Amino acid sequence: MSPRIIQYSDVEKAYDTPERIGRFAGTVAAADGPDALVVGTGDNTGPGVLSLVTDGEQSLDLFTALTPAFETLGNHDFDHGLDATRDIIARSPQTWLTANVEQDGERFARRLTRPWASRTVDGKQLGFVGVTDPDTAAANPQATTLTFTDPLEAVAEAATALRADGADVIVVLSHLGRTDEELARTCDVDVILGGHVHERRIDRVAGTLLTRPGANGKTVVEVDLGGPEPTAQFRETADGPVDDRVAEAIEDRLSAAGLDEVVGHVEEPLDRSRATTYGGECRLGNLVADAYRWATGADVGLQNSGGLRNDTVPLDGALTVGDMVSVVPFEEPLTVAELTGSELRTLCRQGSGRQVEFGEPDWWHAHLSGVELIWNDDTQTIERLRVDGRPVREAETYTLATSNYLYYTEREFPVLTESHRVSVADVQYEALADYVRQTDIAPTVDGRLTRR
Repeated sequence: MSPRIIQYSDVEKAYDTPERIGRFAGTVAAADGPDALVVGTGDNTGPGVLSLVTDGEQSLDLFTALTPAFETLGNHDFDHGLDATRDIIARSPQTWLTANVEQDGERFARRLTRPWASRTVDGKQLGFVGVTDPDTAAANPQATTLTFTDPLEAVAEAATALRADGADVIVVLSHLGRTDEELARTCDVDVILGGHVHERRIDRVAGTLLTRPGANGKTVVEVDLGGPEPTAQFRETADGPVDDRVAEAIEDRLSAAGLDEVVGHVEEPLDRSRATTYGGECRLGNLVADAYRWATGADVGLQNSGGLRNDTVPLDGALTVGDMVSVVPFEEPLTVAELTGSELRTLCRQGSGRQVEFGEPDWWHAHLSGVELIWNDDTQTIERLRVDGRPVREAETYTLATSNYLYYTEREFPVLTESHRVSVADVQYEALADYVRQTDIAPTVDGRLTRR
């Protein structure tokens, strides 16, 4: 035998399908053993449909079954408020590691968490440290009272302390996303188990092994520390054994929540893959943006691509309340803002991935309703912008229906601020469910966005 680590991350929506979460749990359990540690790297309490109903408590069904050794905090682990996060930490079996998250000048949940820790496995001492994306305070309204210190400095300090304590291998539990590469080049660590970004990854940077299992419980990573250098492989969960305890517990929670009400039907499946939702105009984005404009009477509807939760399984046939929640699974109210024509032009420009720091340069972030936009990708300019068929006038005022979240983040549509908000409506998914209930939906790609 040789020391191994079984990593999971960004479980998120897997909880919404009992079989999927059951196979995920069964796959982790099958890989576990006396020579292994199970660890999580964030966003394993939410977001998702069931997460909204239970304030993340559904994750305890999984944690109790897996009994992980360590876990770190992801940005969505704060979605239901800091008290809910503390409660999950207190009731879960694993040790939560957070070296760069503070509140009121001390480590978040100080009595319940640790910045770093060691564990001996098969004769080798492994040192672990956990860090979270510093942009979390800007991206998650529930985390605004937290301070996120420099994760590179936190890891460097932890690595020094852990090696002085006798650690043979330093492992970072990272919810930093693409900052993992900078972390590898900057800090003396052996393995960075990553999350936050949903693309899977196993490779090396500056001699450090970097991994990411992807999202929604489809894959776990198995790291082998027995050779001259750490190696890793993916374990797919789709055909894994089902942990009946977890599957049945989640099924009971879903049934009790009443999420199976059918609100409408769609004849042509609605693709909600990442490539589609970030690729420009799409049927799902149009549906949501149209629902926002319908619910508020605003001139324009806007849904950010990052707020549409991706899945490889399309929406098809009967659509339930649970399906609508799964599209935008956040307790965020729908709001109406007032913008000048000039500001609306800026907002449309900020739909381009080359205009914002979040995501990839070729991504498109704006799903719109009530608008005709012709965008030149090469010159990064608007060639035509119309609202209700008329050219946008710079000084005219336009109303915009969108998520309350966008006023608080600088990562997407920074032109929007609280000063633009004039009213608050229903929660996003409630507006979407009402629209589907009362409208014969047949979403199409109708040319409201053209990218040249």
